[in-house]
Amino acid sequence: MKVGLGAIHEPDYETLQFVRQLGVGHIIVHSPELRGPGYWEFTELVQMRTRIESMGIQLYAIENVPRHFYDKILEGKPGRDEQIENMRKTITHMGRAGIRVFGYHFILLGVWRTEYSPRGRGGSLVTRYDHAQVENAPIADIGEYDDDMVWANFEYFLKAMIPVAEQEGVTMALHPDDPPVPKIAGVARIIRSIDAYKRVMEMAPSPNNCIEFCQGTIAEMCSSADEVYDAIRYFGSRNKISYVHFRNVTGCVPDFSETYIEEGYVDMVKAMRCYKEVNFPGVLIGDHVPGIVSDTRWGHRGRAYTTGYIKALIKCVEEGC
Repeated sequence: MKVGLGAIHEPDYETLQFVRQLGVGHIIVHSPELRGPGYWEFTELVQMRTRIESMGIQLYAIENVPRHFYDKILEGKPGRDEQIENMRKTITHMGRAGIRVFGYHFILLGVWRTEYSPRGRGGSLVTRYDHAQVENAPIADIGEYDDDMVWANFEYFLKAMIPVAEQEGVTMALHPDDPPVPKIAGVARIIRSIDAYKRVMEMAPSPNNCIEFCQGTIAEMCSSADEVYDAIRYFGSRNKISYVHFRNVTGCVPDFSETYIEEGYVDMVKAMRCYKEVNFPGVLIGDHVPGIVSDTRWGHRGRAYTTGYIKALIKCVEEGC
């Protein structure tokens, strides 16, 4: 197990220096602004990777292309085949640039929260989702989509992508829907359960078809902490967890809040022991960290706190405490 830092949009010198100061050796870059006509160019990817490596840090993964790269794929609209070819180019360029993990999602309407307020410890800013607040949301501009429609669009995309991922040695790591509710604004959210993830793994059996295991979202969709631990064991023992968003929540759907890493309903020590039990070899990063007083927009203080906690847990379980 390795600790990393994520949600890095621009891996500039100051950010990489911060990573080094925390004693972290791996990062995950999120939605980088790379030039390319609907796909990421090979040279841009190489230059980003080598710039990161020059600081003694490994680029473990890139997650989330801009939505306009695959909006027609998500919505099943004319032009999706051209976008799929561009996405295949992105995967090809990543593999040949030496970047081995691609984190992605298939969430048509993105992440939703109904509140961002100082409900956290000591007035820390945390997010909350209360489904009752959005039950009457108007139908989205993209129209209504039921489960069958979204599953069909996803399967069409996945089966086109896995062969090139296998060829180029790139792991595709799927993030669940957050919040994992059946529908918002008339649009289905399909990756909302453990069974949905199992369906995805069966849909395209391949070592390159894996999970971006957002433990916080998994906790949102489960009714007990034991279900979270079982999910770690199930997918981890099958080598399906590519990397982990190691975060915690209070409650689950339809009403939950994000919290400090040690304050949610999941015992994070026990969770870390589950990753150890299945010999998880990948990276764990903090995510959606609470807003601490006088912090930066990116959350340097909150990320430092969370990263230190993860480092301590890894050391603890690896030494058998």
